[in-house]
Amino acid sequence: MSTRVKVLNVSKNFGHVVALNNVSCEVKQGDDFFIIGSSGSGKRTLLRCINRLENVTSGDIWIENDLVTGPKANIRKIREETGMVFQSFNLFPHLTVLDNITLSPRIVKKISNDEAEDKARTLLKRVGLTEKERAFPEQLSGGQQQRVAIARALAMNPMVMLFDEPRSAVVPEMSNEVLDVMMDLGVEGMTMMVVSHEMGFAREVAHRVGFMDEGEIIEVAPPNDFFTNPRTDRARLFLSKILSH
Repeated sequence: MSTRVKVLNVSKNFGHVVALNNVSCEVKQGDDFFIIGSSGSGKRTLLRCINRLENVTSGDIWIENDLVTGPKANIRKIREETGMVFQSFNLFPHLTVLDNITLSPRIVKKISNDEAEDKARTLLKRVGLTEKERAFPEQLSGGQQQRVAIARALAMNPMVMLFDEPRSAVVPEMSNEVLDVMMDLGVEGMTMMVVSHEMGFAREVAHRVGFMDEGEIIEVAPPNDFFTNPRTDRARLFLSKILSH
């Protein structure tokens, strides 16, 4: 399988604060790679660097053969290839569900309105929201808004989906709706990088888990191995605190 995302020796500083410290990882086509760790460990910063919402201080990131961190990188192309689903949905409140999904394909990819709407309706069916195309975001539950955000990202035909805490802003009774959509994407072979603090979620969906601490990826393993027998003391300490609550 080809490598979809390659992160090599990436560091990111915010002034004197080191957010990422020499991070390296690879995500293969069809891989569901979950990034876990305590608050402030660098998880979200890593995702934002991959999508060029943040610029790295040093190191390199590739999406397929495109150097994301290069001085001539095509930022628009990078964001077409990496669908980003934010924790807070980031839907446009003044647009309907259908218009939220069709906006970028029409403007960025110059797709006709009819073609964009046909694809949007296909995606709404895929996420179980066919009947909501004319609704506005404020009329939807958190779980429904997050599923619209996923459909909006998929409308750009990304090679990899980046999820930032996809269920944290969703009430518990609706969060399984988001889980079901993500599991379906995994079955269909979508490459995903997911930042999450939910250990059960990671254990159920991930192919591999990367544990971050103090800006470093300390350990990468299949979820069963990681959660039952972590190799590092730092991972064992983290899990003992999380799983004891």
